[in-house]
Amino acid sequence: MSWLKEYYLKEVAPKLKEKFGYKNFLEVPKIEKICVNMGLGEAVANPKIIDQALIELAQITGQKPKICKARKSIATFKLRKGMPIGVAVTLRRNRMYDFLARLIHVALPRVKDFKGLSKSGFDGRGNYTLGISDHTIFPEVDSAKVDKIKGMSVTIVTTAKSDKEAYELLKLMGLPFRR
Repeated sequence: MSWLKEYYLKEVAPKLKEKFGYKNFLEVPKIEKICVNMGLGEAVANPKIIDQALIELAQITGQKPKICKARKSIATFKLRKGMPIGVAVTLRRNRMYDFLARLIHVALPRVKDFKGLSKSGFDGRGNYTLGISDHTIFPEVDSAKVDKIKGMSVTIVTTAKSDKEAYELLKLMGLPFRR
């Protein structure tokens, strides 16, 4: 079991149960999954960039990503239906907790001029999305082999019913929000 999951079960869940007055332990919000996406619009001109993104995202998450393809053609972007335009991974269980621990304790402190995560990333249903503009903040990626810096979005899906509950869950888990 991941140490972050143990921390959630022993420290975070009892605090949330006490703060929000849940009667049952199963009512306590938890992290359901983490979705990591890399949109690669420049893959239209350079298809090799998809292969490099697959390798890098697999190194970052520890799981093989899937290739996302265009759903419809857009002539102004020279995009045809079925062309690869991104890569995505959905993490669950232990890989999810391991990725979250590396994100909080290793990757985010390496962001230049980091002042904390914005509270505006919540969607109203208890899910949080953050954008990372430089994927080389993860130590698994060898920056000498990177030809182009890519951005990625990380969505943390929780079982919380409101943003307030999700914010408290993620704050107790260790996500560094701005004050």
